[in-house]
Amino acid sequence: MGEMITSLSIVVVGASGDLARKKIFPALFALYCQGFLPPQFSIFGFARSKMDNARFREKITEHLTCRYVPGESCAEKMEAFLARCFYISGQYDSCDALLDLYQVMHRIEEGVPRNRIFYLAIPPSIFLDVARALGSAGLVQCGISDPWSRVVIEKPFGRDRASSDVLVQEMGNVFREAQTFRIDHYLGKEVIQNLMVLRFANLVFEPLWNCHYIDNVQISWKEDLSVEGRGGYFDGYGIIRDVMQNHLLQIMSLVAMEPCSKMDAGHICNEKVKVVRQIAPLKLEDIVVGQYTAAEWKGRHMGGYLDDEMVPSDSITPTFAAAVLTIDNDRWKGVPFLIRAGKGLECRTTEIRIQFRNVNTSMYAVPGEDLAPNELVIRVQPDESIMLTIANKVPGMEMKLKRTQLDLRYQEAFDELIPDAYESLILDVIEGDKSLFIRKDELAAAWDIFTPVLHQLEAEGAKPEPYAFGSRGTTGADALAARYGIRGV
Repeated sequence: MGEMITSLSIVVVGASGDLARKKIFPALFALYCQGFLPPQFSIFGFARSKMDNARFREKITEHLTCRYVPGESCAEKMEAFLARCFYISGQYDSCDALLDLYQVMHRIEEGVPRNRIFYLAIPPSIFLDVARALGSAGLVQCGISDPWSRVVIEKPFGRDRASSDVLVQEMGNVFREAQTFRIDHYLGKEVIQNLMVLRFANLVFEPLWNCHYIDNVQISWKEDLSVEGRGGYFDGYGIIRDVMQNHLLQIMSLVAMEPCSKMDAGHICNEKVKVVRQIAPLKLEDIVVGQYTAAEWKGRHMGGYLDDEMVPSDSITPTFAAAVLTIDNDRWKGVPFLIRAGKGLECRTTEIRIQFRNVNTSMYAVPGEDLAPNELVIRVQPDESIMLTIANKVPGMEMKLKRTQLDLRYQEAFDELIPDAYESLILDVIEGDKSLFIRKDELAAAWDIFTPVLHQLEAEGAKPEPYAFGSRGTTGADALAARYGIRGV
């Protein structure tokens, strides 16, 4: 549990956008229904769209759910929650518009200073403009105790190491590092939060969690969606910056980190930073990029990436990437980490696959046959589960072995509702817990891994390998995995 507070004002900048309407406000309502918001709280939406409080509340209601308060009480909860939601319109970089916000907040707060959270649900390109305007309008409180101010910013944090450093430095002129919460919503997912528990609270795994027993680690992120509606944004970043440098690297750091001497934000971040710094910068020969093309898929014609009207016809922005990373320490020496991310693939899934070494000396080994290795598969989405593949005897008179799965499915194993990632992370911001947020030194170390290869790909105008929408990705990714002896990709 984090700190206890009695009053809070939450300002959602970009309140009319999809992220705010579909994720942030539903998460805030869920926290309210569970009693996690303080007795005195108000929510202020700020965006360019013109609307009054009534219309704003209508828009919010479209995505609120009653899963924590089923039945008739839900309507009462919604009404009480919406009564604390207010809207102000204006240009994001306008100090005058934010002074209007200040006046509304001052009136609602009745002149009594409250703790404040500023959630920047806006494109990264305007983070600095908004932060400076918030500071100029006098909305940011600099104290480390009550009343405090905190800012939440969404990835990607820059485009490379240099732009990330500028963002960190300039944001630091308004919000100090202790006030800054760099959010990666994958760290809030229940299965990802369980990674350290799985490793360090179960003696059966930790002794095997090293290069002596693990052959390779695969971390995959797949979407069976196009970039339709986001083509303009996506083309400015690509799959490496949008998914690989943050989501997948964060997951990798939790898989590979050393145990903490103490369970708190500082110690957890220290171990994550340590292992990220031990990852060698990615080489061009160890990455494959691709771009989806038009195809018939599930009875529909799906356009290619270049068919999107928001995407330049000559774009070389990758929608798929596969890369092998290595960690220079005793625990992981020689173990390849294959990370893959792609849009327009055959399914939607995120999973971690720990593949153990073969049992070559087994008395059950059959000459000329390889018994498939043990695997631990941690599925993050869509069906949260943990599966361990082991060898078993097939019933019958013969001694015949077959790999079968020990399968823990979250929905079946636990009666509790699985919270949305944003619920967990916003609660952490309220409580001041930075365990699942990205520290500036960790961010710098992450960019050091990817910046050289990103610059090289762009300088050489590397053309992505085409793959059909709805396929498994590029053939080059299979060849890369095979080069490192990784099977079952």
